[in-house]
Amino acid sequence: MRALLYSLLAVLALLAAVLAGTAIGETRLAPSVVYHVLANHLWQAGYPVDPIDAGIVWNYRLTRSLVAAACGAGLAICGVILQALLRNPLAEPYLLGLSAGASTGAVLVGLLGLGSFALSMSGGAFIGALAAFALVLVLARAAGSGANNAQVILAGIAGSQLFNALTAFLITKSATAEQARGILFWLLGNLSGVRWPSVWLALPVAVLGLLVCLWHRRALDAFTFGSDSAASLGIAVRRTQLLLISCAALVTAVMVSIVGAIGFVGLVIPHALRLLLGPGHNRLLPASALGGALFLIAADSLSRTLIAGQVIPVGVVTALLGAPVFALILISRRGCP
Repeated sequence: MRALLYSLLAVLALLAAVLAGTAIGETRLAPSVVYHVLANHLWQAGYPVDPIDAGIVWNYRLTRSLVAAACGAGLAICGVILQALLRNPLAEPYLLGLSAGASTGAVLVGLLGLGSFALSMSGGAFIGALAAFALVLVLARAAGSGANNAQVILAGIAGSQLFNALTAFLITKSATAEQARGILFWLLGNLSGVRWPSVWLALPVAVLGLLVCLWHRRALDAFTFGSDSAASLGIAVRRTQLLLISCAALVTAVMVSIVGAIGFVGLVIPHALRLLLGPGHNRLLPASALGGALFLIAADSLSRTLIAGQVIPVGVVTALLGAPVFALILISRRGCP
C-alpha cells in the first residue's frame, strides 16, 4: 500500500513539473491558455486559441519539458549504474568518454557537410558516442585481462581527452565564428531544437533503461560490495557488467545526441539520493529517475527565464545548480568513511 502511494505521488509530482515547465517560458501565457491548448490536443475540447500560442505550448514548451524529463531520468539512471558497478561515488555517465565522442561526431556532421548525406547532428553525435564507448572498451581490455574499475576509469579519461582534442582541432581548423558559436551552444546542452520526434525517441529509451536496471536491481546491490561478492551470490559478473555498462552507454548516447552534453545530473542526483535513501537499488533507481527528471525540468525552466529575452544553455544552469549542491554533499560527508 505504501509503495502504491509513493508511486502515485511520484507520478503526480512529475505531471506537475511537466505542466509547470510548459507554463513557464520567455513569453508569458495565462494558465488558462495552456490548459485550453492541452485540452484541444488531448481530447478535442474545441477551445478558441491563438495559433501562435498553441504552437508555443504544444510544439515548443511541452516537448522541451518532456525531453528534459526523459533526459534527466536517463542520465540519473546511468549515474546509478556506473556508481554501483565501478564502486565510485564520483562516477557519472560521461566518465566513459561518451560526451566527448558525441561532440566529435556532431562537429564532423556540422563542419564537414556530412549532413547532406541524410545524417543529422544528433545522428553524428550518437555514432560518435558509440565510437568513444567502443574505444574505451578496447583500451580497458588492452590494459590487461579482466579489466578492473580503475582501468575502465583511466580508459574513459584517455578516450575523453582524445575526442575533446579532435573536437577542438576540427573547430579551430574548419569552423567560422558563427559555426563555432552554434557548436559551443550545443556542446553546453541545448533543448531549444527538440520537437515531437525527439520526445518519441527519448521517452522510450529512458523507460527501457529504467526497466533493464530494475530487472537487475539485486545484481546492482551485490556489485556495491564488489565483484567477488556478486560472484559468490551466483551472478554472472562479466556478462552482467557488460550488459549494464552497455545499457548506460546507449542511454547516455541517445540523450547526448538529442540535447548535447548536460553535466551534473548523473553525478549529483544519484549521490544525493543514495545519502537519503541508502544503497538499495529497489528504491534508489526509481527515485533517481524521478529526481533527475524534476531537476532537469527545473533547470530548463530557469534557462528560459533567468535572462529576459535570452535562453541560456541548460548545461550551464545544471552546472551552476549542481556544483554548489555537490560541494555541500562533500562537506556534509567530511569525516565519513
